[in-house]
Amino acid sequence: MYEDAPQVLKNFLTQKLTIEGKSPNTVKEYYYDLRGFLGYLKEIKDFDGEVDIDFIKGIELNDIYEYLMYISNEKKNGARTRSRRVSSIKSFFKYLHIKVKLIDSNPTEALDPPKFISTVPRYLELDESKRLLSCVDGRHKERDFAILTLFLNCGLRLSELVGINLADIKKDSMVVKGKGNKERTIYLNDACLSAISNYLAVRPKLNVKDEKALFISGQNKRIYYKTVQHLVKKYIAAAGLDPTKYSTHKLRHTAATLMYKYGKVDVRTLQTILGHEQLSTTQIYTRVSNDQVKEAVDKNPLASFGKEQKDQ
Repeated sequence: MYEDAPQVLKNFLTQKLTIEGKSPNTVKEYYYDLRGFLGYLKEIKDFDGEVDIDFIKGIELNDIYEYLMYISNEKKNGARTRSRRVSSIKSFFKYLHIKVKLIDSNPTEALDPPKFISTVPRYLELDESKRLLSCVDGRHKERDFAILTLFLNCGLRLSELVGINLADIKKDSMVVKGKGNKERTIYLNDACLSAISNYLAVRPKLNVKDEKALFISGQNKRIYYKTVQHLVKKYIAAAGLDPTKYSTHKLRHTAATLMYKYGKVDVRTLQTILGHEQLSTTQIYTRVSNDQVKEAVDKNPLASFGKEQKDQ
């Protein structure tokens, strides 16, 4: 899919994929980000030739600022998207400067990513989660129930769930591949074990095109991303919730929130469960529970001091 990319960009993408072990989806994001960036520069510089290292050597910091202004004002990219594009551009120039030494200086060294306000993730409340699980029905009800149960109990990413193989499940645990193909072990509670067992009892066994896959589609193939997204939206609506506000990733948020809010799981453990590289990514879940904030204030040893004085 990178055939239209200049050779220097192809080399960068190959390095990310093979040497750094980035996932194909992550490399695809680098490709789209840098293709758009280089395409914009070709247009404003009225350049008709092939993008090569000589063209890239002519890129200055001001060119990058102009591009960021363009995607903000014309393309209406939000701060989070602009931040990702900046990260892609910085990684590309760092590769050219440090890794392969094709440029003498790096114009992005002083480039800071746009600041954005981190928002509290949307999630299902406990009763809404139970309602969602209770409305599962139909031809694939055992499979669909197992999928929703894993999302809500294990905090899986969509790609992780789709990629589960039968061999990944070992008694009360399973191994999943997260971002950058990094493996982690997730322990399965009773609800997950029961749901998987019930599904395996009816899982297709004949003419399955991917015998390794845990979850099988109606066409006897490994279940597809869009199929999972569709069934989640379907059950969200059936549970009386807004399917435009909730998605597979919101179920991941829900799992994290419920573990933190009700299971009293510490943030370091939650980081391991979710497969976050940075603790700061996990810490957003420590801000979702107003009840816990109130409880903490109420437990202050001075919480009743004024009232006690008044009652006397």
